[in-house]
Amino acid sequence: MTMKKEIKTIFKEKFGIEPNLYAAPGRVNLIGEHTDYNEGFVLPASVNKSIHFAIKPNSSGVFRFYAIDLNESFETPVDKIEPSKTHWANYLLGVIAQFVKDGKKVPAFDCVFGGDVPLGAGMSSSAAIEVGMAYAINDLFKLNYSKLQLVKFAQMAEHEYAGVKCGIMDQFASMHGKANHVIKLDCRSLEYQYFPLDMTDYMLVLVNTGVKHSLASSEYNKRRQECENGVALLKKYQPNIHSLRDVGLELIQAHKSEFNEITYNRCSYVIEENIRLENACNALEQGNFVEFGKLMYGSHEGLKNKYEVSCHELDQLVDMARNTDGVLGARMMGGGFGGCTINLVKKGSVPAFEKNIRANYKTPDGKEPQIIEVVIEEGARLVNE
Repeated sequence: MTMKKEIKTIFKEKFGIEPNLYAAPGRVNLIGEHTDYNEGFVLPASVNKSIHFAIKPNSSGVFRFYAIDLNESFETPVDKIEPSKTHWANYLLGVIAQFVKDGKKVPAFDCVFGGDVPLGAGMSSSAAIEVGMAYAINDLFKLNYSKLQLVKFAQMAEHEYAGVKCGIMDQFASMHGKANHVIKLDCRSLEYQYFPLDMTDYMLVLVNTGVKHSLASSEYNKRRQECENGVALLKKYQPNIHSLRDVGLELIQAHKSEFNEITYNRCSYVIEENIRLENACNALEQGNFVEFGKLMYGSHEGLKNKYEVSCHELDQLVDMARNTDGVLGARMMGGGFGGCTINLVKKGSVPAFEKNIRANYKTPDGKEPQIIEVVIEEGARLVNE
């Protein structure tokens, strides 16, 4: 039984009526890491791993949620929307709260949800839950918000109810995804452009290191500060500089002697990564996957050596990819210190690649790594047939 059918069946068993069905996908990011909070560019895409929702209004005055994957229920009156001790419910409540804060009345409804976005793989299952909820409420009650407004609601839900000060890329990609395309997102203006990703002959394969991102949050704050220190130094020469987005390589190279080595490395990585992303978009327009793959490897080298957010396991997996026939590119994906690598592999080489990984890499607890093949699909949508 497909996830969609299972959710519909469970909803009918619980609530006795036909629901509306919605889906919101997880995402990958092909290149452009740690550029978002420096007002740079990212290149995400929504994938064929989604959170599915069955929803229908009810007349009880109570929101009733059921999380299939956890086999847990949660209820709250419509006039009592506040953060809950039930962690998963906060992703839904936080979204409802944004509509209410904006002056809208959200009537009571029943909701059953679950999905196949792998947890801990850096594919943003939380963003998919928030985006799916925002999309469903907007559609169900004909509230006429734009996709971008719904993305911002989803992001604020994560900030205010889940307590995570995330950027906007994950929610944006889940909402705006387009089959066979990546999204070049400008993290300053939120302007975006689609670039073709014709995967007829290729496959994107994620390999999960099995390493938890234990260092990620403290080191993330440190990296932000180091980038801000670099901006402050360069502002003395060009006062109109607002972030590393505004800095060219020539400027930072001209003042290299004034930086300590760490700050210089951090800042030059971000500037170079934005350039790599621009070149990657050009490569996609030309259908040049070999060049695109080289830029992925370049991104990983920068993250490993200059930004220093990789770890031994990520480096090991990227090295294994580099030494496997038919793999065009590989890099760590996400904040770093664990999580997944993303690999661009010729379709005919996928079995050999996966066999090689399973034979030669074990997670820290001695298990075979989780390997996830993904296809680029549409963003949040109504899926009623």
